[in-house]
Amino acid sequence: MSNPFTACWTSKGNNLCLGQWEIHYLGRLLTLDAGRREEDMGTFGIFSYIYPDDEDFAEGLLEDDWILEHAGWLADLFSEHDIPVDAAHMRWFYQAANPHDWRCGSCGGCL
Repeated sequence: MSNPFTACWTSKGNNLCLGQWEIHYLGRLLTLDAGRREEDMGTFGIFSYIYPDDEDFAEGLLEDDWILEHAGWLADLFSEHDIPVDAAHMRWFYQAANPHDWRCGSCGGCL
């Protein structure tokens, strides 16, 4: 099965901090609380504007650790939206969000 989640951070380029998450499950928009909708997801990546390939600037949690730390609110979110609460769906959620994750300063807009 392919990933049933799609994720998008609405702001592009400079000032990433002004965006929000739009995450869909099978085409249905999920309702995230403001704290989650308007902040980075904390997934693993290199978010340095100046050194985008330097692993010394990597931060965030790898998939397994992220799921362990976030399983509680993910289970609540999934239950609210009739999404199966299982490891596969949590992995798909992470995998959808990770390529679009960001960190304050990763765009260079506030430099």
